[in-house]
Amino acid sequence: MAATARPWRFKQPSVIPGFGLTFGFAVFYLSVVILIPLGALVMRPWELGIDGVVATVTSPRVVAALKLSFGAAAIASLINAVFGLLVAWVLVRYKFFGRRLVDALVDLPFALPTAVAGIALTTLYAPNGWVGQWLVPLGVQVAFTPLGVVFALTFIGLPFVVRSVQPVLDDMEMEYEEAAATLGATRAQTFSRVVLPAILPAWLTGVALAFARAVGEYGSVIFIAGNIPLVSEIAPLLIVIKLEQFDYAGAAAVGSAMLGISFVMLFAINGLQAWARRRG
Repeated sequence: MAATARPWRFKQPSVIPGFGLTFGFAVFYLSVVILIPLGALVMRPWELGIDGVVATVTSPRVVAALKLSFGAAAIASLINAVFGLLVAWVLVRYKFFGRRLVDALVDLPFALPTAVAGIALTTLYAPNGWVGQWLVPLGVQVAFTPLGVVFALTFIGLPFVVRSVQPVLDDMEMEYEEAAATLGATRAQTFSRVVLPAILPAWLTGVALAFARAVGEYGSVIFIAGNIPLVSEIAPLLIVIKLEQFDYAGAAAVGSAMLGISFVMLFAINGLQAWARRRG
């Protein structure tokens, strides 16, 4: 007897009723909070016409600002991917004096106002700052350069990676690693074949969140960047400048360009997350 095809369902059956109500509320909420504002952002630049939008987005100043914002955000996210995982590993796997204090310090960039963070970083890394005065003679200037932007974005993005990976490591039993060791696996093999597949989806989630936060960061960057056009000017600052000049369509054009690039990059990261889950 031939097997009958299983009918396609828009919703999965559940013991808890109310799919239609909750789905409708979710769509309404997302539309009001996300889709409608983003739709308005995308529609506004076309007041300039196609040529005007292209001229605005491809101007040297805008291109330089976009390159700095996304390039610095990507570099900072990669740095946090490595050191955020290291911090999470130390907090979960080792007991030491002051561990609770270190754990609380990880959340400091969340609680600290971004302007205060920017002032603190500038105070440290300015040419006459506590740390900068020792770096300048070595030929390394952090403040008022793109390097300072990377430092600021690394500072504000670290908690996203740590807090995404830490719960997964907490729930992961050490017996799996011990079993791999008893079977003759080296430490590198144990990490790459046992630990990494388990934490990879959460790790990528933290990196994506850190990247998304870094792309739109404003307060902590403008103090340490120096805001020099074509050198250390970020795209969010350029949007604010256009708004102050009442160039709303131009600001929306730059924002739409940032939205498109962010969507493509986050879509790629989400694809890696889905691949990691299937592989796990």
